[in-house]
Amino acid sequence: MMDWKYLLSNKRFGKEKYSKPEIDPDEARSDFQRDYDRLIFSSPFRRLQNKTQVFPLPGSVFVHNRLTHSLEVASVGRSMGTLFYNQTKKNNPSLVASAPLLSEAGNIVAAAALAHDLGNPAFGHSGEAAISRYFTDGDGKSFESKVSREQWKDLTHFEGNANAIRILTHSFSGKGNDAYALTYSTLAAIAKYPCASIAGHEKSIIHRKKYGFFQSEQETFKRIASELGMEKEIEKPLIYKRHPLVYLVEAADDICYSIVDLEDAHRLKIISFEEIKSLLIPLCGEGIEEKLSRTTEDEDAKVGLMRARAINTLTRACADKFSEHQDILLAGDFECSLTDALADKYLEPLKAIARISTDRIYNYSSVIHKEVAGYKVMAGLLEEFVPALVYNDTHYYKKLVKLIPQQFLTQQEDTYSRIQCVLDFVSGMTDLYAVEVYSKIKGISFPALS
Repeated sequence: MMDWKYLLSNKRFGKEKYSKPEIDPDEARSDFQRDYDRLIFSSPFRRLQNKTQVFPLPGSVFVHNRLTHSLEVASVGRSMGTLFYNQTKKNNPSLVASAPLLSEAGNIVAAAALAHDLGNPAFGHSGEAAISRYFTDGDGKSFESKVSREQWKDLTHFEGNANAIRILTHSFSGKGNDAYALTYSTLAAIAKYPCASIAGHEKSIIHRKKYGFFQSEQETFKRIASELGMEKEIEKPLIYKRHPLVYLVEAADDICYSIVDLEDAHRLKIISFEEIKSLLIPLCGEGIEEKLSRTTEDEDAKVGLMRARAINTLTRACADKFSEHQDILLAGDFECSLTDALADKYLEPLKAIARISTDRIYNYSSVIHKEVAGYKVMAGLLEEFVPALVYNDTHYYKKLVKLIPQQFLTQQEDTYSRIQCVLDFVSGMTDLYAVEVYSKIKGISFPALS
């Protein structure tokens, strides 16, 4: 069984010798609050403002992007972690005494939640699919014989979760290995699927539905897991049980996209106020009807009120569920998400929201247009840049390589490393920048001097 005493560590990746074992009361911020602040001020986090969440980036009507979504997930996650700590302090003071960093649970979850989408490419899941399909069905298939079986799995199942771990731990050129130097616990709490790609995509096992680290970061993840005493399931292929705080990060994400996507759909007039009301009222608790009747006539304000009440209800319910099943979580044997484990009075409304979201939101015409266009853009970028960096043997290829920023280049000569350099570059692009680069290198638009 895993132990909170070891699972909670403020040791910093890449700066281990400078780590302090305890909380310093004279410091303005705890180590985990520093993690949060480092992420807030980082370039990959700022770029999330121009990466779509669900709907295309807004014109006059605000809808969420990856950055605003991540901030909201961090807010909900912090609340859940704090609620868990408060309950534990009340019911099990001896545990709190033996693991003093448990008081930082909310800050760890908030920092991990802030980074949970950091590795997602432009255009959401269609961007991931476009990268994968380039290698399964496109020109990239020619590289299969030049990489290992495990490396090929990384490429044909490109995963934003694994990419986040790479961004935060990989020593990019000129950046230094301590560019982020996040704590071990924050890094582990990001890893929803702590296994290698070759072991991922096991739909019946929650911590293996996708995967959490590329082959290039496998040794890095071993270090993290070993430091924290994470339960190892299998050595080859490498599979770990989840760090327990991952469940709170996941729950915060589930709650936010389920509820907030509805709010965006109402703003865009895709779903009516009455439909939103019927979906959210069961999650809003007592007195909501009276409260709505006393609220302004503005429907957006009423939806905002219901959204806030629903998120509060689900936040408390998930924190209670986490506390209730703490021993099972520490054993690594909790076999579903916290939201799926909720009582029917919460679970049934969430299922109804999921159904209408699939039918009416995620398959809305503008969403599909964005995904299809994004698919073409991402695939087109890879068609140009991957062979250019792998071969770099023609005048045209050499010119293309000049467009890749120095930080993404490598001295490694193997095909896998060179392909990863291109994926680092392309996956980090915002939606707008990806379209701009695609248009210019494909000759659709011509660069002008400014």
